[in-house]
Amino acid sequence: MLLLELKILTLNIWGIPLVSSNRAPRIEAISKELSSGQYDIVSLQEVWSQHDSEQLQQGTASVLPYSHYFHSGVMGAGLLVLSKYPILGTLFHAWSVNGYFHRIQHADWFGGKGVGLCRILVKDQIIHLYNAHLHAEYDNDNDEYKTHRVIQAFDTAQFIEATRGTSVLQILAGDLNTQPQDITYKVLLLTSKMTDSCVSDSFRTNECSRNSYTSASALAKNPLGIRIDHIFVRGADNIKADIIEYTLPFPERVPGQKFSYSDHEAVLAKLRLTRLPTSSGRKAAAIENGVNTEDVECNIVEDVCPADDVGGAIRGTEAVNGNGCTANAQSLPAARTAALNEALALCEASLLQLNTDRLLYYSAATVLFVILVLLIEFDPPVGLQTIYVLLKFIVFGVILFCLFMASIWNYMERNGVLQGKKSMEVMLLHAQKYEYFY
Repeated sequence: MLLLELKILTLNIWGIPLVSSNRAPRIEAISKELSSGQYDIVSLQEVWSQHDSEQLQQGTASVLPYSHYFHSGVMGAGLLVLSKYPILGTLFHAWSVNGYFHRIQHADWFGGKGVGLCRILVKDQIIHLYNAHLHAEYDNDNDEYKTHRVIQAFDTAQFIEATRGTSVLQILAGDLNTQPQDITYKVLLLTSKMTDSCVSDSFRTNECSRNSYTSASALAKNPLGIRIDHIFVRGADNIKADIIEYTLPFPERVPGQKFSYSDHEAVLAKLRLTRLPTSSGRKAAAIENGVNTEDVECNIVEDVCPADDVGGAIRGTEAVNGNGCTANAQSLPAARTAALNEALALCEASLLQLNTDRLLYYSAATVLFVILVLLIEFDPPVGLQTIYVLLKFIVFGVILFCLFMASIWNYMERNGVLQGKKSMEVMLLHAQKYEYFY
């Protein structure tokens, strides 16, 4: 029985005040495009300005009358959801690790990032829309935020699992800053059992040639671009979610302008939900064993069975395409175990690095303290009294910073990494024995 059809769109609007190019005309153009009435639910990231948030909500109110902005951190979470259907409830979950406050040039920490949930009523059915923007990758060769991003991915997967409730469909739509070959991508999909709505390797959503903001250096390094903006889906019990369309719906340029809508491409997935008949045999077995079984299926409507970097295991046990090609159900536990082991190794390496960092900061503080004592004990040369005073204040400030990083901040990050690590260990320990519940 057909339940409903939905068009889901996600876009990182690149709305950083004083930094993002052509921000005002782009926000206006995005608002106009979204008000075309083609989209049912819109998930936006990097909406860092309250003015931009209000402009987008007001500009689309005629076709997307329901909206919610998630507030968090110093700048706000940057997450905005626009919906054609009523938003009955919201919830925001902040991640335990999210970059560093002293890396001002990266600024992820100031955003107070996390995952936002909107409970949306669509034709008497509850849909859960999860909006997230994982920590950015600034240096692929030396990615110091890799562990943070992996923990955020695992945390998001557990949050989705814990809040599924009675919803007929869960959708994660956002800038996840991870490519299909990355460990972050594998951990997120394999531990959440969601399905990537994109089954083609031809789509790119960032640093691609069609975007006016892609730099020449990025194109020289990777001419094809990368796909880091995703829409993942998972159906509920006895629900089949067909992905009948996946496109990049926005034009390459804002009409009448030479620039794109954002430095990211918008992603659209059209879903069709149908209710499956209950399997009497499985139902009888469930009653006999005292548990409720799940008939979760997420179909990919394609002409051929696609192959990607991760393989059928990423698609999950519920991945089936229009020709009946199915993923190996036994491959999911093995792939999940491998991904979790790789993630745990990253956590271990981060914990060791944190111990090293703590020693370095304490050592630096000790050396600077000795320098400060010498500055206090010796009289400044004639004419350099002011410079001497300023130097003492600077040294004292750096000492305080080193002590803070070696103590409070080090323990905050350590506990965040430990929490993610121990949660992964719990799943790794029990997932194979109690596979049904995972």
